Amino acid sequence: MTSHTLNELIAEGVRGRYVLVRSDLNVPLDGSTVTDDGRIKASLPVLKKLSDAGARVLVTAHLGRPKGSPEDKYSLKPAVTRLAELADFTVHLAADTVGESAKEHAALLQDGEVLVLENVRFDPRETSKDDAERGAFADELVALTGDNGAFVDDAFGAVHRKHASVYDVATRLPSYQGDLVHTEVEVLRKLTTDTQRPYVVVLGGSKVSDKLAVIDNLLGKADTILVGGGMLFTFLAAAGHKVAGSLLEQDQIPVVQDYLERASAAGTSFVIPTDVVVASAFSASADHEVVKADAIEDSAFGASGIGLDIGPESASAFAAQIAGAKTVFWNGPMGVFEFEAFANGTRAIAQALTETEAFTVVGGGDSAAAVRTLGFEDSQFGHISTGGGASLEYLEGKELPGLSVLDR
Repeated sequence: MTSHTLNELIAEGVRGRYVLVRSDLNVPLDGSTVTDDGRIKASLPVLKKLSDAGARVLVTAHLGRPKGSPEDKYSLKPAVTRLAELADFTVHLAADTVGESAKEHAALLQDGEVLVLENVRFDPRETSKDDAERGAFADELVALTGDNGAFVDDAFGAVHRKHASVYDVATRLPSYQGDLVHTEVEVLRKLTTDTQRPYVVVLGGSKVSDKLAVIDNLLGKADTILVGGGMLFTFLAAAGHKVAGSLLEQDQIPVVQDYLERASAAGTSFVIPTDVVVASAFSASADHEVVKADAIEDSAFGASGIGLDIGPESASAFAAQIAGAKTVFWNGPMGVFEFEAFANGTRAIAQALTETEAFTVVGGGDSAAAVRTLGFEDSQFGHISTGGGASLEYLEGKELPGLSVLDR
C-alpha cells in the first residue's frame, strides 16, 4: 500500500476540522535563542497549507531529551517564538501537552490557527516501550481533535521512533504523509533504487560505530565511500597506522578491516585521507599542523597529538571525487567545524557539493548544521535532510515505524 498525501486530505476538506500534525521543531538552542532554524522553516509549508485551507491545527513536537517531565531548558517556547515570527498565520503555545492548558487552547482555536502543544517528551508515555502506556497518551492527544480529526506526519526526523505522537496516533486517526516526509522519502529512494552513477558517499562524524550498518548496506551500492571525521582514525588504525591521541574505537577495528577486505569484491572503493590536521589539544586555539595520515605520531605533538580535520590534500582529492559523481550523499562533518582552524575539510566538501552537477543530498543532523554555520544556503544543495538518524536508518534498509504505519 502507499500512504495518503496531504493534498488528498485537503481535497477532502479540512475547514473547521482539527488536524493533528507531528512536526520537527527539534532545533539547537543557545539559551533561549534558536541557532539553526532550518527545521522550523522546513515545517512551515505544511502548516501554512492547512492554515490556508481553514484547518484548526494542533502541532506535536519534541526538543532534546528530557526525562519524561517538564524542564525549562527543553521547552518548545523558543522554537514556537521563531515559528510565529516566520509564519503569516496565528500561532499559540500550550503550557502542557494534554493537560488543562492544551484543552483550553484547543477549544478556543479558530479556523486557520495553529496551536503547538508543549514538548511531547515531557510526558513519559511518549517514549514508553509499553504499548498500552503509549496508547493511552495517544488517546489523549487524539481526544483534542474531536469527532472528525485527522493526523499528518511531517516530522521525518522522528519516523524511526515508535513513539506515541509518531506511531500510535496514526493507528487511531485517518493518517496522511506530510509534504516534508514525502519529499524526504522520494529523495532517499533516489539513493537506494535506480541511483545515477557514479554514486559517491561522504561519511564523517565522530564515531564509526554510528555508521557501521549504513556502511554495510552501502557496500556494492555506492561506487566510492569517502571517509572523514573522527571515524577516519579507526580506518587508519585498521590499515595498520598509529593515530596518537586521536579518537579511536579499538573494538571496531576488526569490523572496519572486514569492510575494507569486502569492498573491492563488492565494487565499492574506500578513499581514506592521506593527510590530517593534528592539534596539541581539543581547543579552538590549539597549536596544529598538517601531517601525512600514516605519520600522525611524527607531528610536533607526538603521541598526544589529536587529529581534528582532514588535510588539504585529502580535501582536494575528495572534491575531485565529488566533481565526477552523478549522485552524492553526505553525512557527518570532516572535522571539528565549530572551531575555525579545523573547519576547512568540512567547508571543502560543502563547496564541492555546490559546484558539482550531481544530485546532492546533505544527510541532516551535524552536516546540515555545518553547512549553515559555514555560510552556505540550503538552496545550493539538491536536498538537505531534516533527519540525520532517520536518513541513516533508511539507508541501512531498516523499516521505519513512522512510515510503515502510514501505509495502511
